[in-house]
Amino acid sequence: MPTAMTVALAAGLLTATAPTARAAAGATLPFTSVEAESATTTGTRVGPDHTQGTLASEASGRQAVRLNSGQRVEFTAPRAANALNVAYSVPDGQSGSLNVYVNGTRLAKTIAVTSKYSYVDTGWIAGARTHHFYDNSRLLLGQNVQAGDKVALEATNAQVTVDVADFEQVAGAASQPAGSVSVTSKGADPSGQGDSTQAFRDAIASAQGGVVWIPPGEYRLTSSLGGVQNVTLQGAGNWHSVVRSSRFIDQSSSSGGVHIKDFAVIGEVTERVDSNPDNFVNGSLGANSSVSGMWLQHLKVGLWLMGNNDNLVVENNRFLDMTADGLNLNGNARGVKVRGNFLRNQGDDALAMWSLNAPDIGSSFENNTITQPNLANGIAIYGGTDITVRNNLISDTNALGSGIAISNQKFMDPFHPLSGTITVDGNTLVRTGAMNPNWNHPMGALRVDSYDSAIEAQVKITNTTITDSPYSAFEFVSGGGRGLAAKNVTVDGATVRNTGTVVVQAETQGAATFRNVTATGVGAAGIYNCPYPAGSGPFTLTDGGGNSGWSSTWSDCSTWPQPGQSNPDPDPARNLAKGRPATATGSQDVYTPGKAVDGDANSYWESSNNAFPQSLTVDLGSREAVRRLVLKLPPSSAWGARTQTVTVLGSTDGSNFSTVVGATGYRFDPATGNTVTVALPTGTDLRHLRLSVSANTGWPAAQFSEVEAYPTS
Repeated sequence: MPTAMTVALAAGLLTATAPTARAAAGATLPFTSVEAESATTTGTRVGPDHTQGTLASEASGRQAVRLNSGQRVEFTAPRAANALNVAYSVPDGQSGSLNVYVNGTRLAKTIAVTSKYSYVDTGWIAGARTHHFYDNSRLLLGQNVQAGDKVALEATNAQVTVDVADFEQVAGAASQPAGSVSVTSKGADPSGQGDSTQAFRDAIASAQGGVVWIPPGEYRLTSSLGGVQNVTLQGAGNWHSVVRSSRFIDQSSSSGGVHIKDFAVIGEVTERVDSNPDNFVNGSLGANSSVSGMWLQHLKVGLWLMGNNDNLVVENNRFLDMTADGLNLNGNARGVKVRGNFLRNQGDDALAMWSLNAPDIGSSFENNTITQPNLANGIAIYGGTDITVRNNLISDTNALGSGIAISNQKFMDPFHPLSGTITVDGNTLVRTGAMNPNWNHPMGALRVDSYDSAIEAQVKITNTTITDSPYSAFEFVSGGGRGLAAKNVTVDGATVRNTGTVVVQAETQGAATFRNVTATGVGAAGIYNCPYPAGSGPFTLTDGGGNSGWSSTWSDCSTWPQPGQSNPDPDPARNLAKGRPATATGSQDVYTPGKAVDGDANSYWESSNNAFPQSLTVDLGSREAVRRLVLKLPPSSAWGARTQTVTVLGSTDGSNFSTVVGATGYRFDPATGNTVTVALPTGTDLRHLRLSVSANTGWPAAQFSEVEAYPTS
């Protein structure tokens, strides 16, 4: 029988199988996830949607269920369970609770929900918008639920959007190891009321070479621990022993031998402040250390590792709701193994290696399950030597992120680029890749990026499965825009299903060999091969044999392929004109044509003055059925009401235009948002949209802040 694992996807529960010779991708998890959109509900399903800044775009499966107060969603328990964790979102500034019903009977306990840890802004990161909409909240039910039982969640006192529910059978609290030093023997308060910081420090000092025991209870730490070495910190289980701390260990060095396991560290980090060490571990644990069985939540970063962490093992942990990375090997990581972890709702790269100051060498990310990083990549390798990324399951990346990025983006110096052999093997990527708001073009599910220097390492990508990427499967790019070579790449053995645009998106010079890559449901074409800058050199694709389903090439490098038959479409009601090339008969000063399609209603195009008629033309990139236009001026009341006389024209070839809607006066009024809607006749089919303006009662020029074109009426 093939190896199998259960993973939450859009349709509810999906069993992903791998050939007998290979282990299934992802972690072996102690819980089973069920999507809210697959459950019975009196609420409203939202999504699917891939648009940055929407609730659905950050949801697992790009869908969720919105509950107004009194509405409910009812799950069928997939397994025996006595505990429930719920991923949810509430409107900014609100809090409330979820009533829990088992087979129709309401429990006395409720699940608290809050926006406190959500709605993060990182204005210093180009392309970022308010993000991190979801949070997780957990509850021990106080009773056993059997497979097939009905478990309902009912919103009270707030609108709650439910994304996914995790059903888990939690074991009882473990017993204290013989010879260990309990933190309570040093004065720690298990009620969480008192400050237990000094008690933890005293227990660590007393237990050198032994075990510090953290009994069931909650413990509040008001400052970080340092000098942690040659000791085991052990709890009774991560549902039983809970430490409330936003900075658990902060130390620049350690002699090593630190083992941390089986408790939870839950912080109070509500914003991302990169200068603050608001991390579970900041710095070094020393050689031959380990972190296992931990529940880490509401921190900036789980582990930000610098200095000596040789042969560290990080395994079987849960990382939830970080405002930045889940884990970052920030240089000098030698022989580190990160495996079997679950990461949901990270605010930056879920797992990253960044070879700053010294290279990460011989380290690996293996068999991790990663879902919903909401500002960057699932896994990012920024430089390093002989790195392995193997058998990971990654889903639902958002803006600025691929499922996996293999990159020479340095961020700062001294940086150590990729070298040796970079092994990317057996990974499964589901709905990964995104529209990059800075480049205004898509990012692939798996990206090789010669951002700051050419790829000189041997990059071996093998046995990859890519499903429902909203855009491309494999992307080769020089993200800094300098056209540096992405070369020495081999892609051997890949299955690509329902990719939105192309299988290969090559945007820089370089070379890659593809063999045994099969694709079905390709949205636009097999290959987009348009290196930038023009004339920088070719990207050479070598057919190594065994490839099928993606032989066609996108023929027009002046346009981006649009998502085609992929399921789901990135946005079935998308604005076809946004970010597309725009030209005009004239423009005034800085008010250029591109301002009318940049997605910002406060910027605008203005034509040459006193020279009617004037026109704006937008190239939609491919022939599209357009049913509705939305024309805007800046919403500010400083823009007085005015009427512009507009003729709508269309063309399929850019040369021969015909009238779609004859000259009509449209009134723009700040009292109604300075927005007008133009319905187009059924059957309107065009690639080039032209608006010809012959009069404007408010200014002697044509003016639009946004021209939006939609396929739906």
